[in-house]
Amino acid sequence: MKGTLRYLAGIAGPNGFGSRSTAEQVTQHSFFPCSHLTAIITGGTSGIGAETARVLAKRGVRVVMAVRDMKKAEMVKERIVKENPEADIRLFEIDLSSLSSVARFCSQFLSQDLPLNILINNAGVFSPNLEFSEEKIELTFATNFLGHYLLTEMLMKKMIDTAEKSGIEGRIINLSSVIHSWVKPDCFSFPKLLHPIRYNGTRAYAHSKLATILHAKALSKQLKDRNANVTINAVHPGIVKTGIIRAHKGLFTGKVKLFNHTYI
Repeated sequence: MKGTLRYLAGIAGPNGFGSRSTAEQVTQHSFFPCSHLTAIITGGTSGIGAETARVLAKRGVRVVMAVRDMKKAEMVKERIVKENPEADIRLFEIDLSSLSSVARFCSQFLSQDLPLNILINNAGVFSPNLEFSEEKIELTFATNFLGHYLLTEMLMKKMIDTAEKSGIEGRIINLSSVIHSWVKPDCFSFPKLLHPIRYNGTRAYAHSKLATILHAKALSKQLKDRNANVTINAVHPGIVKTGIIRAHKGLFTGKVKLFNHTYI
């Protein structure tokens, strides 16, 4: 309860930051190595992804935006470069719901022979209706989890090699959600999830976010066993007016706010 009140009041925690801290404030005194870091961010055309891209570019990080809508990405890039003419922004197309598109993106990125220090698996969708990807996989799960899983797997060797050569710890960030706690241990059931009549978009979203956390936990152990200088974390960003929240206001945001305050 005490932590909840501190969060609601925006009171800073032990690290000096609170719920009202901005990305610029958090990174203001961070140490960024002289060697040019490279970060891949999925879903960088709006919300958390766009702000992350802007601030990392401002701190001198080369930002690779992996996006579905190249036109929107060009607009975001233009705004970032206008604010910071020295920004190094690269745009690559990807549809995370399509495994072939993910594989194509990885092939294109790896052909550039760039280092890879940071991978931010940020993009996500929420669909109130039952939809399927081109591989006939439920769309929310395909986009939020499977696409990022394949992306991470295909880029893992590059991240490990970059960390070994540079001596700089690699970072993988999976954007998750406190809503994962809505999935009970005995309810991770795809047949129930795919019922055409009783399909529940919020439940599907929760399943995808739980899978994202389980992926981070499993991969963290694998990286440790390999003595790789790369870490992975799953993070709950709090309630932010992202595209998902704006598009589906009222469907589950009120409940998420309640769980968000309880969780913190």
